[in-house]
Amino acid sequence: MNKSAIRNFAIWARNKLIADIQYRAGLMGITADGIHPALPQSTKETEFYDIGTAEPYVIMGEAIKQRRSLVDVINQKTNETNYQTAYKYIMESVAYTWFNRLIAIRFMEINDYLPSHIRVLSSESGKMEPDLVTTPFDADLTFTDKEKQEVVCLKNENNLDECFRLLFIKQCNALNEILPALFEKTADYTELLLNISAIDKEGVVSHLVNDIAEDDFNIEKGGQVEIIGWLYQYYNTELNEQVYDGGMSKERITKELIPAATTIYTPDWAIRYMVENSIGHIWLDGHSNALLKSGWNYYLEEAEQEPEVQEKLDEVHKEYAKLNPEDIHFIDPCMGSGHILVYAFDVLMQIYESVGYSQRDAAKSILENNLYGLDIDDRAYQMAYFAVMMKARQYNRRILSAETICHVYSIQESNHINRNQLTYFGVSLKDVEKKDALNQMRGLLDTFKDAKEYGSILHVADYDWELLRRFIENVDVNGQMTFDTVGLEKIKEKLQMMIDIGEVMARKYEVVVTNPPYFNSSRFSHKLSDYTSRNYVDSKSDLAMIMYDHVLSNMITKNGLVAFITTTSWMYLKSFENIRERVLRDYSIESLVDFGTELFDGKVGHNPIVAWITQNSKVKKIFYAISLNEYCYSRRKEKQREFFNEKNKKKSFQTKYLAISGFPIAYNLSNMIFDAYVMGTTIGTCGKASEGVKTGNNERFLRYWPEINYSRMSAGKQTVSYKWIPHHKGGEYRKWYGNNEWVINWDEDGSEIKNYAASGLQGRDMYFLPVLSWSKITSKGTSFRYIPENYLFDSGSPAFHTKDNILYYLGFLNSKVTEYLLHSKNPTLNCQVGDVKSLPIIENHKKPKIEEIVDQCVRNARKDWNTTEWSWDFIRHPLTDKITMQKTIEDKYREWEKECNIRFNQLKLNEEELNRIFIDIYGLQDELTPEVEDKDITVCKADLQRDIKSLISYAVGCMFGRYSLDVEGLAYAGGDWDDNKYSTFIPDKDNIIPITDEEYFEDDIFGLFCSWLKKEYGKDTLEQNLDFIASALSNKGSTSREIIRNYFVNNFFKDHCATYSVTGSGKRPIYWLFDSGKRNGFKALIYLHRYNADTVGNLRVDYLHRMQRIYESEIKRMQDMIDHSTNSREVGTATKRREKLQKQLKECRDYDEKIGHLALSRIELDLDDGVKANYRKVQTARDGRFYEVLADSKSIMAKEK
Repeated sequence: MNKSAIRNFAIWARNKLIADIQYRAGLMGITADGIHPALPQSTKETEFYDIGTAEPYVIMGEAIKQRRSLVDVINQKTNETNYQTAYKYIMESVAYTWFNRLIAIRFMEINDYLPSHIRVLSSESGKMEPDLVTTPFDADLTFTDKEKQEVVCLKNENNLDECFRLLFIKQCNALNEILPALFEKTADYTELLLNISAIDKEGVVSHLVNDIAEDDFNIEKGGQVEIIGWLYQYYNTELNEQVYDGGMSKERITKELIPAATTIYTPDWAIRYMVENSIGHIWLDGHSNALLKSGWNYYLEEAEQEPEVQEKLDEVHKEYAKLNPEDIHFIDPCMGSGHILVYAFDVLMQIYESVGYSQRDAAKSILENNLYGLDIDDRAYQMAYFAVMMKARQYNRRILSAETICHVYSIQESNHINRNQLTYFGVSLKDVEKKDALNQMRGLLDTFKDAKEYGSILHVADYDWELLRRFIENVDVNGQMTFDTVGLEKIKEKLQMMIDIGEVMARKYEVVVTNPPYFNSSRFSHKLSDYTSRNYVDSKSDLAMIMYDHVLSNMITKNGLVAFITTTSWMYLKSFENIRERVLRDYSIESLVDFGTELFDGKVGHNPIVAWITQNSKVKKIFYAISLNEYCYSRRKEKQREFFNEKNKKKSFQTKYLAISGFPIAYNLSNMIFDAYVMGTTIGTCGKASEGVKTGNNERFLRYWPEINYSRMSAGKQTVSYKWIPHHKGGEYRKWYGNNEWVINWDEDGSEIKNYAASGLQGRDMYFLPVLSWSKITSKGTSFRYIPENYLFDSGSPAFHTKDNILYYLGFLNSKVTEYLLHSKNPTLNCQVGDVKSLPIIENHKKPKIEEIVDQCVRNARKDWNTTEWSWDFIRHPLTDKITMQKTIEDKYREWEKECNIRFNQLKLNEEELNRIFIDIYGLQDELTPEVEDKDITVCKADLQRDIKSLISYAVGCMFGRYSLDVEGLAYAGGDWDDNKYSTFIPDKDNIIPITDEEYFEDDIFGLFCSWLKKEYGKDTLEQNLDFIASALSNKGSTSREIIRNYFVNNFFKDHCATYSVTGSGKRPIYWLFDSGKRNGFKALIYLHRYNADTVGNLRVDYLHRMQRIYESEIKRMQDMIDHSTNSREVGTATKRREKLQKQLKECRDYDEKIGHLALSRIELDLDDGVKANYRKVQTARDGRFYEVLADSKSIMAKEK
């Protein structure tokens, strides 16, 4: 099957159909802007509409009624929402309806299921003209004489498109006789809007016929299940992306968008597992049949049980043995395109045949007795209905008729039913019966108010359905003709539908199998949120689990089986703890398949998915769990094959989960670990674990530490009198120590945060104490770090504090044992406080040795962290120290490389030794090995290019006075300037360092860099050092000096932004680049912490204007060379350089206009506002206008408020 072709067609066809239908509606005055009335010359029989041409558009007869019906539907929807939403919804619905009908007819003509056996959309011979157009009167369609004449006339006039449209609608109306739910029995507005061509090569019909291979529709090749399901999913692709990734990604999802937002096509083999282990188990557990079992490849045998458990199971199996095939009632309450129902049909057919039924009789019985389906999406219902009926047709050639029962429904709302009309029903009932029926009907209609908001999770009372059917049989209006007596027949049809749907929703089933909608409660509509909060307390945070909760509580018979497939989050997250406990205590898990990620296509494919079977019994047994977690990404195609690999199958006993805090479905845990949970203590009992500060507004209260005034920061010292306090916010995967990047405004003991309405201060008794912290959300895995005293920690970086054994706990938490335990309990990206608190801790006599190793790990990680500029304990660059004089940078790099390797290797050895010890303590030698991959060691090895670039950054820091060759650590980052800190190398006086692409100034950045190299390494080694630096940079240039200059011009600021940035929070540069544009006419760096109100003015007068004078002088010199040189090559070079200089001069003059406004404004900055705010502020003139003069402004500065 060519899924790419199917996807491309479905997405394109949706847009094409909507555009064509909107065009057709527009001809009749119905547009996105509103509904326009007919022109004044219109009559009852003929209506005219202005379409901007000389002749108006004309509709007559039935078309007028259809337009009126369309207007009524749009207006009715407008009353619920607004006109634009209503218009879009109706246009979408009509397009979807015709898409379904086109797909249905294409499927039927290829499989020769059409009653006439004449192709409607294509030709057996391969010609473009469909066979129905060629031989219309052989198609067993009923024509009036007038219609026959019209067809003949259209063919004679070669008006094939209009002829095809007429015949296609005729065929659809005829199909109502055999598929009434897909092809409505009366003409409606959908016909009016049909805009279709048989011969247009760019039309939907042509693309459907030619883009998708006929074999993909062929039932002999599995086409039925595959093609309908994939078309359903792909048709909704763009809407799905809009809801999840587009402009609506943060909005609540309305009932109109729930189907598109939750469309997921379940792979066939996953469905086979669910159906074979639900229907299949119920049947085989009561009716042993080796032949049946051999055909169900995904059927899992029960594990061997303890005798007392087997005895209880035997009693359940005796109940199953009493069932006949027609007694197994099966429902998919979220059926989508009907994929699950279709395979259930096949399995039921095999069961029926095994007891002697013919296929013909079995197909009829399955429709009447076994299969049920529900959905809130009318169009998905049409596809599901069609899929089920086509499956029945496969087994029974005579099954297609209007009388055939099919219990699949789209849930309908009662909102527009006139309750006053109910009094005209029930004339054949006795007064007592009529009163009872009237009350029950009103109750049913109350239940179905806004039903599409809630779908199958609605609880429907078990009314007297036979009484209700008798109630609506007869109507008596006593000869009255009032507003309430009009349309009673239509109301009767709606009431009949409500009764049928209500009965399906109220009854209980032996088997429920579904793939429910996946989305979080934060995106529920307000009505859905209110309903679920009141009715589903244990599961209210996710719609899929609400559905599961509802099924267990309301839909399943005693000993019945429920098969679900959804994300794995329900197995581990705290928000589902209550429902997990209820399932583990009150129900029996039969089997489970953990698919990992990439089971599904699209965005949802990134989520780990699990399917499992639950039995409504309290028999707690050993079950099989199959883990396919490792078969993801590049190995995703191996999942299906690996389902059968015995090594992926594990025995699991659900009562053991109840021994673990939070009751995770941790099927991977060994017996040794379960024993540890039972016998050992948990970390939560050895200290306190908690989330920390939730500011409620990080932009207001948090800063990246390099951007603030360092003199107002405690940097780990006592917090009194400091505004900014170190704040651990989590960060990337890093063990032992580090990620200390943030500070929090704790002025006056945090009074502002404490009084901020949206803030939340958890774990207060752990503030400023030494703790172990981790990032709550991480893509790589959970890593734990030691945080010394005088820090705060974030809600996104929970912490654990204990007075004793903190190093022992840190060693355990960073071991492979903890990684294994956490992943077994919660394989999601979210490591919560409860996950850590519930870890079993076993103390051991090797504790002193463990603590010694851990202490060494922390010291190594701290030393590594402090070798970088982003540490506030940074002393000096590792390629500089007091004995660098007369040493080359290459010499220093080799020393540094050796030091890094020693640290890295030592840390690796230490981690592996800790793993070895804890694996032994927990008895996990069969599950784990102690080895650690290099990629998981979180200290740095030497990297020539990275380290040279960081050396350059350090040198620039010295040029600005941030660092000094005479003092350790920060020399200046706000506060009072101290000249005494600088003697070896004097910083730039005016805080402005120009960057030029040629040597125009002695004190440009390259000149200062050379001066710094001489001071640090000596004059004699300058050229050697420049060569080494240039070779490491790999920039363009013919000489080392040119390469390094080009690096400053083109790359330094980019690298600086990358260094001074925080994942998820953006760039926070402290050296700002004034940049005139892509011609590199003018560039100059300033240091944020030395900025003052005169900086921009000084930059303009002393550097920008000076640069312009240089360009003017150089242009004159080039012109003189052009005018007087006799060397053509020299003239060519001068001409090229003059053109470049002229462009740079123009760029500088344009830039000068912008700079001038800012210079006159003399803008003051407050470092406490942070880089993002100040980056905008410094570029906003006194008049409020923004002048972009700094590089990369859009990605650095804060959004305008």
